[in-house]
Amino acid sequence: MRQSLRSRVSVLASGMWTTCALAAPAVAETQQQQPLNVHAIVMFLIFVAATLGITYWAAKRTKTASDYYAAGGGITGTQNGLAIAGDYMSAATLLGITGLVYAKGFDGFIYCIAFFACWPIIMFLMAERLRNLGRFTFADITSYRLDQRKVRTMAAIGSLAVVVFYLIAQMVGAGQLIKLLFGLPYWLAVVVVGVMMVIYVTFGGMIATTWVQLIKACLLLGGGTIVIVLAMSQFGFNFETLAEKAVSVHKDGLKIMSPGNMLADPVTAVGLGLGLMFGTAGLPHILMRFFTVPDAKQARKSVFVATFCVGFFFCVVSLMGLSAIVIVGQNPVYFEGGDIAGKLIGGTNMSALHLAHAVGGNLLLGFLAAVAFATILAVVSGLALAGASALSHDIYANAIKLGKLSEGAEVRASKISSLGLGVVAVLLGILFEELNIAFMVGLAFGIAASCNFPVLFLSMYWKGLTTRGAVWGGLVGLVSAVAIVVFSKAVWVTVLGNPQPLFPYEQPAIFSMPLAFFVCWLVSKLDHSAQAAKEKAAFEDQYVRAQTGFGAAGAVSH
Repeated sequence: MRQSLRSRVSVLASGMWTTCALAAPAVAETQQQQPLNVHAIVMFLIFVAATLGITYWAAKRTKTASDYYAAGGGITGTQNGLAIAGDYMSAATLLGITGLVYAKGFDGFIYCIAFFACWPIIMFLMAERLRNLGRFTFADITSYRLDQRKVRTMAAIGSLAVVVFYLIAQMVGAGQLIKLLFGLPYWLAVVVVGVMMVIYVTFGGMIATTWVQLIKACLLLGGGTIVIVLAMSQFGFNFETLAEKAVSVHKDGLKIMSPGNMLADPVTAVGLGLGLMFGTAGLPHILMRFFTVPDAKQARKSVFVATFCVGFFFCVVSLMGLSAIVIVGQNPVYFEGGDIAGKLIGGTNMSALHLAHAVGGNLLLGFLAAVAFATILAVVSGLALAGASALSHDIYANAIKLGKLSEGAEVRASKISSLGLGVVAVLLGILFEELNIAFMVGLAFGIAASCNFPVLFLSMYWKGLTTRGAVWGGLVGLVSAVAIVVFSKAVWVTVLGNPQPLFPYEQPAIFSMPLAFFVCWLVSKLDHSAQAAKEKAAFEDQYVRAQTGFGAAGAVSH
């Protein structure tokens, strides 16, 4: 039994480890074909069948561009909040943060705090204005009073950069996981994921993507809750008892209850926090969700529900990490060679799955594994829709055709874009199988924080922003974030094999985000053109629309 458990958990662990970019320093190693996890496969097939049924149902209700991009604005605040939480609660969150708390204690919890801290910003500063000013993409807002062609093109480039880097990481992780579950070759596994993604997005649009995310969020919250209830029952549901036992058995003792075990460098810690906080507020697939609700009130309700779900889930994964220290960390079954002083089977990122097996057996282990894969599929679909929208709505329909394209033609263009994006994602997923994916996710958040967020925030709140300022600020944020990551140790030394990094830090946001804000401000101040004067004068109309929602797109009942 011990050998069987080891083989089964190790297989799943190694595959999903690649999705844990927060904690994964390198891509998964090539795996041999492994025994199948029947429980996980059955649950995975049930999920796929259910989501395909939803896509069929959604396809019959997707008739207009508004249906395709924004579900007709007919999603309720509660439904949209769950979908936003589903977009945000990734497999990396479940496995990566649990593993970090298991290995480093309090420093793992810092990730939860940084991820969670973005939600008040979104709730109080952005949600209402996003709904009132936008229609399908966040470029609708940044270009509201600025030059449509130039600003939309720049915003689309930023969105596509975020989407592509995020997609590569998700495709590699998903490909490894399905390969291990079904014993398929890696390339075929990536193709399967790509095909599923294209089906969801092309036929179901935002309606199908929303419901897939909603169901996945409920499964993830339910699965995590079951695990932690079963685990806490072993400590009498007393947190103090759990904490005392964790401190007494962990090799770092009381140090796990204080910061500094992992993020000793304050520049890195602050850079990471800024990237996670403001990067989330600039992720295109998260921002698109505020256009799916009927009004600003439902937008605020969406953020409230999402905040509650995400906050609860972060508490769950933190408790799972502490529980794993005691329950998994003291059981030799989960260690290589049966030595609890040695390496955990599959690495520390697998502590969540080990804990699920320890408290719920193979059934709960299979359930969590299937949910983790479903999570990847759902996130990939959301990213693909955001990328297709940037190509079809921002670049083709508005920047090239200047808004003169019919709705039917625009939706067809978006479906073709999603198909093309699926092909690109599959090719890049196969190409980057052996490449480090941690920097890709870091880069995606860094670009979102440095390119998208400054332009979006200033366009909503600063009258002085001009087209030149927005374009130059966004481009400087994009280029500086990419350059810092490429020249850091993570890429310049680890990937490219150079002896020394050209830049000492790996988290770009602490440098590139203030630089983008500064360039937006400086170039706008130096812009004394007639066009700039018109753009500044138009801010008053935008302010009224942002506050009242007068003229905003209405909802369509589904």
